[in-house]
Amino acid sequence: MKNNYIIQAWLVLLLAIFYGGALAGVQLTLAPKITENKIQETREKVPELVLGADKAGTVTLDIEPSTITVEKNGQTTFYSVFKATKDGKLVGWVAKHTGQGYADKIELLIGMGPKVSKITGLYILNQKETPGLGNKIIEIDWRSQFIDAPTSQKLAVVKTGADDPNEIDAITGATISSRSVCNIINAALNDLKSPLNEQITHSTN
Repeated sequence: MKNNYIIQAWLVLLLAIFYGGALAGVQLTLAPKITENKIQETREKVPELVLGADKAGTVTLDIEPSTITVEKNGQTTFYSVFKATKDGKLVGWVAKHTGQGYADKIELLIGMGPKVSKITGLYILNQKETPGLGNKIIEIDWRSQFIDAPTSQKLAVVKTGADDPNEIDAITGATISSRSVCNIINAALNDLKSPLNEQITHSTN
């Protein structure tokens, strides 16, 4: 009887190793494709986030990807940034950033004007917030609040009746998810405004 238990334990262990290895192999195989799809999705969203949905389909932009490295408080953060130009003229920027939400990480894209003085769009690339509550951050009606918000002030979440340009109405029952999105945006703008403005200065000199 004891030997049977040992044999069964070894079988369970071997099966766990086999299936674990198989899953890891699938993940390694799919990871480059997933990354490629995300990059393509980002590039496709740049015109809409910079120009707005109405103009995005009528204007062809040149999109130049780059990485901006920010070192602060002993930590290094890498930002994927997309520079959008039209006939050599800068029309805006899109930056990707990730931060903690209520349930898991939230990955988003932030559209900014050419002088980084206002937000021109917001898109949620990835989220796992509570269905029916926090996951409403993906809805266009909620995201549209961020358009034209000034970057000179931090975004602030209010429960009802946003009055100031930097105030965002929280999703009912999902204040934490709403505040998380604002915190991610605030952190990105705080890190990127200076290096992006330096790029603008260099390109005009």
